Amino acid sequence: MAHALGTLEELPLDYRESMTAAGVAPLWPMLRNLLPHGTPKPVTKSAHWSYAQIRPLLLRAGELTPVEKAERRVLVLSDPGRGVGAMQATGSIYVGMQLLLPGETAPNHRHTASAARVVVEGNGGYTVVDGEKLPMDAGDLILTPGGLWHDHGHDGTEPVIWLDALDLPVFANLEGAYAVEAPLQAPKNRPDASQVEYINAGLVPAKRYGRPVSAFPQMRYPWKRTEEALRKMAEYTDPQDAVELDYINPETGDDVLPTLGFSALMVRPGETVKPPLRSSSAVFHVISGSGKAVVNGEAMELKVKDSFSASVFATIDISNPGSEPLFLMRVHDRPIQTKFKYYEERERVA
Repeated sequence: MAHALGTLEELPLDYRESMTAAGVAPLWPMLRNLLPHGTPKPVTKSAHWSYAQIRPLLLRAGELTPVEKAERRVLVLSDPGRGVGAMQATGSIYVGMQLLLPGETAPNHRHTASAARVVVEGNGGYTVVDGEKLPMDAGDLILTPGGLWHDHGHDGTEPVIWLDALDLPVFANLEGAYAVEAPLQAPKNRPDASQVEYINAGLVPAKRYGRPVSAFPQMRYPWKRTEEALRKMAEYTDPQDAVELDYINPETGDDVLPTLGFSALMVRPGETVKPPLRSSSAVFHVISGSGKAVVNGEAMELKVKDSFSASVFATIDISNPGSEPLFLMRVHDRPIQTKFKYYEERERVA
């Protein structure tokens, strides 16, 4: 096996010029960049985004840019490894903070990328997905899968802000990202499926012969029920085990989106969670509480509604020195890695 590979500079100048003229390049000087030994070498660098810093900028964006001129009024959380303005937080995950003011609507469209919203603050906002009106309450996870029509509206009196998470970088690299617009949808005259068919975990509508089952039967996962489940689970979970729940499709048990997964994590007072080294990248969002994260040796003080990212195989410690639980949402790309059959977890070396 070759260890010290040849460099481009070792090749004669005339040969390099001839390759350039022919539109080709030698693989061997670049091989270790493409296929490093043992562990990937991510471009992504972990980042901490302070909500206290972002919120006033987002509100000012509401003063400076009408929603009609923005379509989606969003501040993108950029990966520092790629620089401010990068339309991604990790190699496969895009995240942004979106603002909707009272009385505003964001136009109806659909796109190839799948998206989800984690509601950060405010009341009265809603998303309509294929005619299903989904109320937005703090901490809720709301899906807008790829190819489904969706628009946003606001019947309340205070700003509504949510975190967008999309697999947009995947589609951008495939050169398959695009959107189509249409008039606003007329919502169905009924509550959303999370309040009717899928209100209780473990129960789904009775199967009927020939009844089509939607690929995305539940679009809204209310945080209130998630927090209740985490608190109950914490009562019977050993101190050395993390209190974490995965969001799943209630009909199939699969992840809620084809490429992105979502997990809710509770860090108990006085606890430090040390997950294994995962091949998936992730963005964490603080739903409530405060604490500290250390990612690849970089310490971050976490306040409520802050977000932070972690690259592939990152070493992550999340601690809660306070007296109240710390609740987080984890957005990750394990589903697409599982489909490609390369997701893995490695034990941490002390």
